[in-house]
Amino acid sequence: MSTAETMMSQMAEKGGFIAALDQSGGSTPGALKQYGIPESDYSGENEMFALMHEMRVRIITAPAFTGDKVIGAILFERTMDGDVNGEPVPAYLWRERGVVPFVKIDKGLEAEADGVQLMKPMPGLDDLLERAVKLGVYGTKERSTIRLPSESGIRAVVQQQFAVAEQVRKHGLVPILEPEVLIKSPDKKACEQLLHDCVLEELQKLPEDARIMLKVTIPEVADLYDDIARDPRMVRVVALSGGYPLDQACEKLRHNHWMIASFSRALIGDLRHQMDDAQFDTTLAEAIDEIYEASVNKV
Repeated sequence: MSTAETMMSQMAEKGGFIAALDQSGGSTPGALKQYGIPESDYSGENEMFALMHEMRVRIITAPAFTGDKVIGAILFERTMDGDVNGEPVPAYLWRERGVVPFVKIDKGLEAEADGVQLMKPMPGLDDLLERAVKLGVYGTKERSTIRLPSESGIRAVVQQQFAVAEQVRKHGLVPILEPEVLIKSPDKKACEQLLHDCVLEELQKLPEDARIMLKVTIPEVADLYDDIARDPRMVRVVALSGGYPLDQACEKLRHNHWMIASFSRALIGDLRHQMDDAQFDTTLAEAIDEIYEASVNKV
């Protein structure tokens, strides 16, 4: 099999989960603070991103971070362009760790309107996608948010997600669509049902040879997205942790039989800059084990 075919097989069939390591400019200070590095410890964007890169390298080089349980990893653009041990990060992930690389492509969110936040314009997206292909990246991720059960708002989110995904697919990459229903939504269940219906409608318009992925909030109704996950055009449906603590996110995930995790905060939330390597590696390994078990062992 070619590398692309091997990656596709891993993403579609292998047990495990996707690590979301794609904090960007807006969320990086908070992520560093949680990691034990306050804003007073660095000056300017370059120093901030350098510290964030060190954290990500520490994670992906840890003994437990391998394709045995972590089948994919979503990277921030700067991380994709960076190096680890003298090798481009995407190449290192796949060749040395057996982890399929993705890259976050959205440029953040517009102000809320009609109960949702659409993605901001993405100038230069084709250039980014070309660079990703050359670096051996398998797929992309794009995030919008949904707060209220507005059919028109949710439809706008889904249509934008599918339009960007089409641009991604033209480069031979597999897009992860991420229309996130906020866990603090006043009617999360209604939002999720509307989202399900809109996604299914758009999915069925795609050609039979299309391959996409979907990343969603763990739903209030267990197995809500199972019919979408079983569609042959859907490589995998994955779950974001959305602010739920690790134990709660894993418990909710276990009730969704066709869904695996793609956690960020729930994966790295207990890691600290001050830990020695043994403590860091053990803490990460425990989180990986817990998320893996929730992804493969269902109730």
